[in-house]
Amino acid sequence: MLDSIMNGQTLGADIRALRKARGMTLLALAEAMGRSVGWLSQVERDMSTPAISDLGKMAALLDVDVSSLLQTGTAPGEEGLIVRADARRPIGSRTAGLVEGLLSPDLTDDFEVIHCHFDAGTEITTPLTRPTQEVGYIVKGRFQLTVADKSFKLSSGDSFRLRGEPFLWSVPYAHPCEIIWVISPPVY
Repeated sequence: MLDSIMNGQTLGADIRALRKARGMTLLALAEAMGRSVGWLSQVERDMSTPAISDLGKMAALLDVDVSSLLQTGTAPGEEGLIVRADARRPIGSRTAGLVEGLLSPDLTDDFEVIHCHFDAGTEITTPLTRPTQEVGYIVKGRFQLTVADKSFKLSSGDSFRLRGEPFLWSVPYAHPCEIIWVISPPVY
């Protein structure tokens, strides 16, 4: 049953946070889904649980994987507080060679914390520009970051900050890289 795999206390808030991060109104998302504003409002306030088909539509419209809306492995009393290593929600990029897991319990804060695993040889070739402030800490490996027109080679223990500038990243090395990435406001 869907209720057994979702955290009913944060699903609505997560949907609201994603909707707002995308600059969408309740009306725009409801209309795109073919649903009423009242229904969507009830979902965002956790007064109604959407069907899995509605979650699929919502995820597509919010440009996230449906699995990022589902939570599994949260023990009673840990909801909204604890994220177990084996219960992280996949989130974020669909870039081959990049796996992102949400370290934050949900998307209701002013920021999100993500664990990023980059395979060796992974890169993006189109600059990203987001209306965010971001901080990254290289836990393991090496990482190349290009901000505007400046390139930086970063290693384990180094950190960086982005403030809405266009950036590129790559891992042009023989070993993978792990980064803890903090983004404000949440975009995933």
